[in-house]
Amino acid sequence: MRIRTSLLTLAVLFAAVTVCFAADDPQLGTWKLNEAKSKFGAGAPKNTSVVYEAAGDSVKVTVDGVSGDGKATHTEWTGKFDGKDYPVTGDGSSDARSYKRINANTLAMTNKKDGKPTITGHITVSPDGKTRTVTTSVTDASGKKISSTAVYDKQ
Repeated sequence: MRIRTSLLTLAVLFAAVTVCFAADDPQLGTWKLNEAKSKFGAGAPKNTSVVYEAAGDSVKVTVDGVSGDGKATHTEWTGKFDGKDYPVTGDGSSDARSYKRINANTLAMTNKKDGKPTITGHITVSPDGKTRTVTTSVTDASGKKISSTAVYDKQ
């Protein structure tokens, strides 16, 4: 009985610590594109709204935007910031995405299609937590590289 109580207590403490860490994550929240401060390469996609939210011990990322050819996009990804690939839905140019935490405010991101990188980038939240800057390099279907810097304001 004591072992079971101890294990239950440890599980509850682990869950509480996980929730506390997620609550302090500067990436979490709703981010809106500040197009005036952003620079997009010709034909680059634009993510106009990005939402990072806790999903148990993972993070769910929902992205709405416009593709390079002007079509509305909506993608969803749920996973961890551990550098491993997790499935992404709604994106014709990728089927997996990984995020790896570089430091408290910076993530490295890679989107892949059939195991090959299509988008790489870094996501950095400002020290005050109000601005998010995403620098990306996209390889389009023809193999052309397009670089962009998108700046987001926290909502």
